Amino acid sequence: MTFRDLNLSNPLWNALDEAGLVHPTSIQQKAFPAITSGRDVLGIAQTGTGKTIAFLLPLLKMWSFTRSRHPQILIVVPTRELVVQIVEVANLLAKNMNAVVKGVYGGTNLKTQAYELAEGADLLVGTPGRLLDLAYHGTLNLRAVKKLVIDEVDEMLALGFRKQLTDILELLPEKRQNLLFSATLSEEVDDILSEHFNDPEVVEAAPPGTPLENITQLQYRVPNFNTKVNLLGRLLADRHEMDKVLVFVSTKALADTLFEKVDVMVPGMAGIIHSNKDQNFRFNAVRQFKEGATRVLIATDIIARGIDVEDVSHVVNFDLPEEPRDYIHRIGRTGRAGKQGQALSLVSDFETERLAQITAYMDSEVPVSPLPDGLVISEVLTESEMPEIKMKNVLVKTPALTDNTGAFHEKKAKNLKKNIKVSHRQKMMEKYGKPKTRGQKQKRK
Repeated sequence: MTFRDLNLSNPLWNALDEAGLVHPTSIQQKAFPAITSGRDVLGIAQTGTGKTIAFLLPLLKMWSFTRSRHPQILIVVPTRELVVQIVEVANLLAKNMNAVVKGVYGGTNLKTQAYELAEGADLLVGTPGRLLDLAYHGTLNLRAVKKLVIDEVDEMLALGFRKQLTDILELLPEKRQNLLFSATLSEEVDDILSEHFNDPEVVEAAPPGTPLENITQLQYRVPNFNTKVNLLGRLLADRHEMDKVLVFVSTKALADTLFEKVDVMVPGMAGIIHSNKDQNFRFNAVRQFKEGATRVLIATDIIARGIDVEDVSHVVNFDLPEEPRDYIHRIGRTGRAGKQGQALSLVSDFETERLAQITAYMDSEVPVSPLPDGLVISEVLTESEMPEIKMKNVLVKTPALTDNTGAFHEKKAKNLKKNIKVSHRQKMMEKYGKPKTRGQKQKRK
């Protein structure tokens, strides 16, 4: 099947031809008729299977020109990087159309985006917080929205955006088409569906949690952080096919620490992105990685949803994520568009339980690969890896009290103080043995 078999318009066919896109993926084939029917749709597909084009093509096919400056199509995503990615794809597909595509996200000047949005937009992509800012600012009117797309909704809820997402839904007209796309599902997603969607049609390219078949998964069992660093350095030195490597870590602090070490291994060929880095720094890091100026990019899970880089040869899980679904999103950055990819996980003894949860979620095992010969096994532990020292708490038994007097006792008689008022006459009697007077005043003659 080719895109020519889909009921598209000439401008869209021409855009696809110019982009070299010929064959739709499974989710793109299944989603097109469901979305063009006008029904609410729940799309489930692994990361890297073309979910973005799966909802953009039918939406642009149904779009019609109006003189209204307000957006007809609203796409809500969790990260700034994902906004940029979807705007790029939408502009690629709509290049031969009059549809105006714009994206808004936090971390940039609100007035600048408000001014750009005031000029009008047909398709708007944005993060929840910035969309609400613009709506409350009075610049963004959502009452003209006919099509709503919530992409990566599970990650949006995991980041604490449920209240903001609910507020956006309340600003939209009741009569609209709702589309939700994600690689994984959760109970909170089911709550959103039951409350705001109208009997959605489920379009499923693969069961939730199923990794792509063209991704080879391997695990290395290593004892600690420093040995992981040694192993990563060894792999980068020995395996030249690892020419575009995406390394995932769980925390920003760990990302910074690892970057310092990797930058020594491959000087000038490593980059880093996480939420503490400013927007321009992050965009530049991704751009250099895309263009091949850097070989390694270290990223956290939150940023993983916004990275769309072609030809990622390897994904390295430097540590395993707490949530099994994040593992699926991580490894889905390689093996995209039908190409082969490898996902390598460096697993310590502390992470065996996480690995068990991941394999149970995927319903498949991750093969163990032997460590390279001569790998230096470090005995130096980080502070978090140090064994916890437990002190025995010895309680001293206090002696029982034998009476009810406690620590109090009667004072001696000489120490008793009595507030007795003594007159001057009495004091003189005690001192001189007779009453002593100050003398009688003489009467004036």
